Amino acid sequence: MDTSAVTQSAQQKESKPTLVRGLSLLDSVLLLVSGIIGSSIFLTAKDIATPLPQPVLFLLVWVLGGVVSLFACVAFAELGSMFPDSGGQYVYLREAYGDLVAFLYGWMLFAVANGGTIAALSVASAAYMGQIIPVISQEHVVFAVAGITFTRAHVVGLALIVVLTYVNVVGLRWGALLQNVSTWTKFAAMAAFVVLGFAIGKGHWGNFSGHGVGLTMGLGPGQFISALGVGLIAVFWAYDGWVYITWVAGEVKEPRRNVPLAMVLGILVVGVIYMAMNMTYVYAMPLTEVAKHETIAHAAAASLFSPGAAVWLSATIAISCFSAAATCTLSGARVYLAMAQDGVFFKRMAVIHPKWRTPAFSLIGQGVWAALLTVSGRYDQLYTYVIFGMVLSYTLTVIGLFILRWKRPDIPRPYRCTGYPWLPGIYILIGAAWTLNTIITRPTEAFWGTTIVLIGVPGYLYWKRASRKATAE
Repeated sequence: MDTSAVTQSAQQKESKPTLVRGLSLLDSVLLLVSGIIGSSIFLTAKDIATPLPQPVLFLLVWVLGGVVSLFACVAFAELGSMFPDSGGQYVYLREAYGDLVAFLYGWMLFAVANGGTIAALSVASAAYMGQIIPVISQEHVVFAVAGITFTRAHVVGLALIVVLTYVNVVGLRWGALLQNVSTWTKFAAMAAFVVLGFAIGKGHWGNFSGHGVGLTMGLGPGQFISALGVGLIAVFWAYDGWVYITWVAGEVKEPRRNVPLAMVLGILVVGVIYMAMNMTYVYAMPLTEVAKHETIAHAAAASLFSPGAAVWLSATIAISCFSAAATCTLSGARVYLAMAQDGVFFKRMAVIHPKWRTPAFSLIGQGVWAALLTVSGRYDQLYTYVIFGMVLSYTLTVIGLFILRWKRPDIPRPYRCTGYPWLPGIYILIGAAWTLNTIITRPTEAFWGTTIVLIGVPGYLYWKRASRKATAE
């Protein structure tokens, strides 16, 4: 055996650049909160006020959504303490179910969920900026190709994707700084809206009084539960995004402690912010009026202050969307990095930049794909197709907690799931029922979502075969 060749190979392996554990607990909490709070809190009130026109129920459903999300978080927290590596949920699924299931999850993220989210948030941020700077207004059409209208908002959205990608490529600290500054700015703007709304706004405390036929709204038990379920759909999606912190676990300081803690603290912070915002909406107008407005934040600002206040609300929403896009950009690339390192994705995406210590090629690939989705104009439609798949992935991951308790009892678990097995069990029942209901009530979306996921199978087989061949050589 050529020992010098073996020694050289070992030295090369050791000299390969690695990711930097540079995210503190505060960075991690801000990342999680920023990833959750995008545009939904400014838009979803109508979808909840319509089926639940009682103030107590309208606010209670937000508490329930946060509690159910916590049930999933405590399960993910145990998994995060077991596998403090980049890739997060992808790694948990791989350990519980094997490479194929994990790959299909990662493929869904890359193909639609993350790319579509970055595209949608970037264009939304640009569109709201257009309310302040008319020159980039969405109404200005640059050109149209094959029936797809390409606006100035799309051009600005593309520019934002380029900026977000570049900043994250040149260093974790720069990416975290951009995310933190935009998140604190978002917090300040939302706090001003709430505090000034109650302090000087032209609202009414009487809007918090219930009207009509009591809490059940005169509905039978089945109809009432159905109405509550409809309201929860919008609430659950408003809370979605807490999984981002698991994707960057490989760059979190003391991950076995900070990843679980960040998930729990983050959900609690988001819950407080959501309650404050929704109480401000109710203070601004009765729920019968809330149910009439798609853009509730604008309507509430106009009611509390003046029509001109909607302008600075647009700035708040633009910042919020940009902040959420920054978080998705930073986090998502770490999943593709883990996939490539496992030999089931583009080989180049496994490379960590020697100078900047970031998954540069994974970030660039993600940015290019998000830009293509932006140009296509189909990102929103594609995302609706995989919504049920995302919820299914959460449910499968929580089930994976039970599997790994049996399959891998030897792995250290610095944090053990609170309320096990009852709390994760309740989440599994809710997640399974929600997924099944989506398949039944929205069969077209479920079919195309499944198709998009299964399109990845040939790619998995190709990359797996290529990986085996490279290993054999």
